Order: sequence, then structure tokens, then C-alpha cells
Amino acid sequence: MAPDSPFVPPCATAERIEWRVTHGQVEYPQALAEMEARATAVADGTADELVWLLEHPPLYTAGTSADPAELLDARFPVFAAGRGGRYTYHGPGQRIGYLVIDLNKRGRDVRRFVHAVETWVIDSLAILGIKAYAVPDRIGIWTADSGKEAKIGAIGVRVRRWTTLHGFSINLSPDLTHFGGIVPCGIAEYPVTSARDLGKTIYPSNFDQALATGLPAFLHSLNACAKTTLEAGGPFD
Repeated sequence: MAPDSPFVPPCATAERIEWRVTHGQVEYPQALAEMEARATAVADGTADELVWLLEHPPLYTAGTSADPAELLDARFPVFAAGRGGRYTYHGPGQRIGYLVIDLNKRGRDVRRFVHAVETWVIDSLAILGIKAYAVPDRIGIWTADSGKEAKIGAIGVRVRRWTTLHGFSINLSPDLTHFGGIVPCGIAEYPVTSARDLGKTIYPSNFDQALATGLPAFLHSLNACAKTTLEAGGPFD
């Protein structure tokens, strides 16, 4: 595994967020264990928040709502993820973003957090020339592929002691046949796509830079939520 990237967005330093970019493939159990330990430390007030960008070897993860009937072909290892949602695929060519964020100080509003993540990812794709969007009542990040709606990214989060775990995955250039072993996120009616299938060559470093550009707006939306809650005499009193 190559060393982590030295680049850190200035606002991450100002907000006491570790911005970690790991090169090479990280085994899922290792990432999950480290993320869970970090979430505990953040909730205890003994560690900074974390944005961790990485890639996994081919695997499937099962969320808390996973239906065994939607695991069609266990051709890769299957891991219980502990996040919400159903089955999803991770593998080479896919950018994973794990977010360990303290909602105690950024607003105890899980829906607001998920919406902020969606907006951050969609805006990052827009910087790179891909028009993506969220669809109410349908999980994931969507785009148009040859005139049809297709899923280009997934979002799955868990919140423990008001600290978030897991995050998002975006298909830059994965082997899309690998999704054939599952019903991705339980949605069989729509295909999955990737930046490569849309005719865009986007390297992980390109996507990371776009995320870094959008990090201030992402944090601002969360901090604004926390401020509103405080002013309203919400759960922070």
C-alpha cells in the first residue's frame, strides 16, 4: 500500500478533520475495523473527524436490510457492513469515501447529513463534467446513460452516538459485470453505470480534488444545520 497523500484541503485543517487518501487496495475488514475504532474515538472526543478516500478489492457488502434473495452469485467475498441499505459492490475503479463526522457538533439531523453528502458528490461529479442527481425515495446517485437513468454511485451510512460511519461509493471505471452477482441496493429496474461508460476518464486523484473543492460547502451546510438547531433550542441544550 502506498503512503497516504500529503495533500490536505485547508478547510479540513481548520475544521480539525483528517483528510486521508490511501493508495492501493484496502481490505474491507481492515477498513471497517479502523473506521469503527475512529468513530468511537470521535464520539469520546479523543480523535478528529475523518474523511477517508480509498479503494477495495472486489467484494460485496450487506447492509442491515439486505435480502438474501438479492445475492445472486457470491463470486466475491461477502461482508456484513452494519450500515443501512442492502447489497452493494465495491472494487477496483470505484472511489470509496468513508466519513466519520461528529453530528453532535454539526447538527443531529441524519436526513440533512445524507442530503449534504448527496449534494457534495453530485457537485463533485459536475466539476468533472458529469450531470448527476438524487431521486426522491430511490437510493443512490443517478445520471443519464444513453437516455436512460442509471446509477453511478451509492450512499450508505450508519450513525452511532451521533457519529457517522460509512459514506459513499462512486463508479469511476469499475468492471460493471461485477455488479451482476447482486441486485444493487435492491433496485433491479435500473442499470449501473460509470464515468468510463459515460465517456469520461476520471482518475481517483481527479475525483478527490473535486471533493476537496466542494468540502467547504459540504461542511458549511452541516454547520448551518447545527447553528439552526442551537438557535431553536434543540437537542444541544
